[in-house]
Amino acid sequence: MPQTVLLAEDDRAIRHALERALTLEGYQVTAVADGVEALAQAHRNPPDVLVLDVMMPGIDGLQVCRVLRAEGDRTPILMLTALVETADRIAGLDAGADDYVVKPFDVEEVFARLRALLRRTSPVSVPGGGPEGPVREAQVSSDRQVEAAGLRMDLQARRAWRGGRELELTRTEFELLELLVRNAGIVLDHSTIYDRIWGYDFGPGSKNLAVYVGYLRRKLDEPGAPQLIHTVRGVGYVLRED
Repeated sequence: MPQTVLLAEDDRAIRHALERALTLEGYQVTAVADGVEALAQAHRNPPDVLVLDVMMPGIDGLQVCRVLRAEGDRTPILMLTALVETADRIAGLDAGADDYVVKPFDVEEVFARLRALLRRTSPVSVPGGGPEGPVREAQVSSDRQVEAAGLRMDLQARRAWRGGRELELTRTEFELLELLVRNAGIVLDHSTIYDRIWGYDFGPGSKNLAVYVGYLRRKLDEPGAPQLIHTVRGVGYVLRED
């Protein structure tokens, strides 16, 4: 069965072009022109992945994200946006989006990001972790839980806690945190993280990873508590409790 995509884009030319490209790529596409119809379609026939334009009349893409996440819907969401400032991208992540593409975009980039999102609809295998591999400083307490640096993650339920506080994470944030927890104490370079989380490397000029790390830090950090995600300048990131 082809994977299903719900596309919401108010620009008719972009909508038709992207619908055709996705169909030729092998997806089953439902294309709508606004957020109201996107929500109706998502409730009527839940897709495998949503592609939402941020700026739409009436209910925009951010509002669609918020509604679906409030309902407990964890379907992967890729945002299409002409907004390039970091604050605008963070707003999309805060609303519950998993990834974004900035307009004008190359359709091959859209395809790559969709493939990466759809691969993460099932648990991800991480080198150096898992029941059959070394976990180093992380502790696997069962076939579904992993712990390190005061963090605990339920991999099947896709829930995470710092101490007794549960963290509200998007799909991408959860995958990034899992990768760091499984490799606690190990410096992961940018290329490795991009490959494991997105499936490809955006290149040295991309701020995509920095945006997600910054947003994850905001959810993890607590007043008076040690910072958990550390930047190793020129290399990457490491999870450790100083």
